[in-house]
Amino acid sequence: MESRPAPAFILVAALILAGLAAGYLASQFTYEAPISEIAEPELLERDSLPAWALTPLPDFSRHTVVSRRKEAFFGYLFPRIALANLRIDAARDYLAQLQRKPSLNNQEKDWLATHANRLRVDTEEPKALFEQLDRRMDIIPPSLVMAQAANESAWGTSRFATQGNNLFGQWCFNQGCGLVPRSRPEGMSHEVEVFDSPYQSVRSYLTNLNRHNAYKALRARRDALRARGRFPDGVTLAGGLEAYSERGQAYVHEIRAMIKSNGLPDYDDRMKALLTAPKPLEELEARVEAYRESFGN
Repeated sequence: MESRPAPAFILVAALILAGLAAGYLASQFTYEAPISEIAEPELLERDSLPAWALTPLPDFSRHTVVSRRKEAFFGYLFPRIALANLRIDAARDYLAQLQRKPSLNNQEKDWLATHANRLRVDTEEPKALFEQLDRRMDIIPPSLVMAQAANESAWGTSRFATQGNNLFGQWCFNQGCGLVPRSRPEGMSHEVEVFDSPYQSVRSYLTNLNRHNAYKALRARRDALRARGRFPDGVTLAGGLEAYSERGQAYVHEIRAMIKSNGLPDYDDRMKALLTAPKPLEELEARVEAYRESFGN
């Protein structure tokens, strides 16, 4: 008997039934989605720093009116503090992505090792490594940074600020690494570090607070705020600065008073908004341009 080809409608029906069957079988199994490679955020690349971030410190002494000098000082500092914090936040987000991966490639492991070394995290146990990096890889509120910069650098007019771009009095200990304090006690060898730009001074200061054992209390205060769903604020974190000055609690009270009297918590609110802004770098660029139009540098 001669075989005849099946009618087209029968073939279509068979294909539909086969597809339904395959779909049913697939629904009975759970497949793990492939883990895509996670690229380090572009914001973390040194070459991605905007040119304005590396400009030298302006001459704030030319502003003879105190209110104008303060406005110039804070207006210059905020974009640089915000940029440093945005980079920390990008690294923090990248860290969280890595923690969610079932396994890491060599490049990702190297990234973790580099930052563990930079932030002085001394453990190789994965859970502890991520937990400690999470506590130390976090932002510092601009209000605190600004108050300390104003206090330590005499509003950007000190010798260490104008000659070394050092706004926070950070020390270094290798001969020739910085400026020798004129009042350095006999037998002491420290110098006040010289930076290429005020931005680099800000970055070094943030790293110092995030890793030095002397500021463990500051980080604990920040952790407590995070646990309660609150954004870190300068007044609270200032309580962890007793070791920053020989004056201890008197220094803490002074920094808190400077934060409050100069309305610096407003800058913490601006930082919080920037962290969720779709284009934060463009917003900072606009701030820098507005500053130049107002102050000419």
